Amino acid sequence: MVHAVFPGSFDPIHNGHLDVVRRAARIIDRLTVAVVDNPLKTNKLFTIEQRLALVTEAVAAVDNVQTERFEGLLVDFIDKVGANVIIKSLRTVSDFEVELQMAHLNRQLNPDIETAFIVTASRWSYVSSTRIREIAGLGGDVSTMVPGGSLRVLREKFRKSIGS
Repeated sequence: MVHAVFPGSFDPIHNGHLDVVRRAARIIDRLTVAVVDNPLKTNKLFTIEQRLALVTEAVAAVDNVQTERFEGLLVDFIDKVGANVIIKSLRTVSDFEVELQMAHLNRQLNPDIETAFIVTASRWSYVSSTRIREIAGLGGDVSTMVPGGSLRVLREKFRKSIGS
């Protein structure tokens, strides 16, 4: 059985993430979407609890997908959940450079773990959580880029700051 982990901060989860989740779920037996609680990231918009809830809601319709939060080394989390593959998405060449280095490091830390790359669908290649936060924070429409739960919390979050 192939059990894969798709890690990320998902701040917030967007349709590019969901596309990768659905495509990965078609080719593996079980997928854990791992929402990282990284204390080194200080520019988080949502708490780990909020992000985990949004991811759980967004992937609920995909049968072989579960969600969990994690902190620390990804290879330790993968051991804990009994997974054997890391799923990473690639939008750009610069993503590949960073993710290739991480794949090599993870394999150095645990030679039994493989990394599989899924190229983001072209319609989502320009979407990132950072850009979603920026657009929403400036009052822009992100409704075509995020699932319903993310849209709801973004509207709630920024309604207060932009006075609407």
